Amino acid sequence: MSKKGLTYADAGVNIDEGDRLVDRIKPLVKATRRIGADGSIGGFGGAFDLKAAGFKDPVLISGTDGVGTKLRIAIDTGILNTVGIDLVAMCVNDILANGAEPLFFLDYFATGHLETDKAVAVVEGIAEGCKQSGAALIGGETAEMPGMYEAGDFDLAGFVVGAVERDQMLPRHNDMAAGDPLIGVASSGPHSNGYSLIRKIVEVSGLTWDSPSPFSQGQTLGEALITPTKIYIESILPIIKDGLISGLAHITGGGLTENTPRMLPKTLKADIDMSAWDRPEVFNWLQETGNVADSEMQRAFNCGIGLVLAVKADKMTEVLEKLEAAGEKAWVIGQLADA
Repeated sequence: MSKKGLTYADAGVNIDEGDRLVDRIKPLVKATRRIGADGSIGGFGGAFDLKAAGFKDPVLISGTDGVGTKLRIAIDTGILNTVGIDLVAMCVNDILANGAEPLFFLDYFATGHLETDKAVAVVEGIAEGCKQSGAALIGGETAEMPGMYEAGDFDLAGFVVGAVERDQMLPRHNDMAAGDPLIGVASSGPHSNGYSLIRKIVEVSGLTWDSPSPFSQGQTLGEALITPTKIYIESILPIIKDGLISGLAHITGGGLTENTPRMLPKTLKADIDMSAWDRPEVFNWLQETGNVADSEMQRAFNCGIGLVLAVKADKMTEVLEKLEAAGEKAWVIGQLADA
């Protein structure tokens, strides 16, 4: 009696579904084309031409990140078309801290069972994030791994490569001194940090993702908390290229407390006035509902500040005006001091 020959599909991996996904995302990838990259996928690697992009003495800057447990809210609510923006944002905002212009992006999507419609929705967000940041989506990996994830679950990782002309690299410690102003640029909300604590606070609140948002009108709680991370490339990169910034901190995991010092020399510290800006209502609700201490808020969340810029006093007004013209809300939130 002959045994039926096993296939990859019998093991839970559908190669045909993977091929269908590639076909459906090709137009999304093509839409991210930029000078230096052709925006095509399907080969074993992606190429980028630095000379064609206009760089003369470039330093390559790379970064990688994920979305964290914000994915849990996306999966539970079915709102999947914005977490891709988060993925790109967390990577490109990081390399912006070195003054780098994002050039190209690659993603890694892993799941136990590939559902093409859901995967396409995620890639739509990734492509949108790439368009917002000027990065070409030149490749990625979709991994279907039965037994590794619960039904409906998936994980994301992103990888960006950028470049900066050598003489424009940040931070410039030699240009920093005590008394230099610190400018805070507004965030769009919690971005992609602190979501394990956010989910715990929602749990103790007794609300569900479908409950009306207690801090924003016309949205459910899930919709409000899934607001994507702001991408700052378009507004901040020209200011960097104009030589107006001596340091930049991307306020991610660790909040203002742990991220601001990352741009500073050991001889300086940041004195930040937490009352210098209007904190978005989402953070007031999180603190009140979870009875979260001020120190924990500043360590877990961005508290409404997505970037902190170090500038010279004689450049401060110009930077604020350029930020306003670019549509950013910004405040002077403190200054550098001797450590």
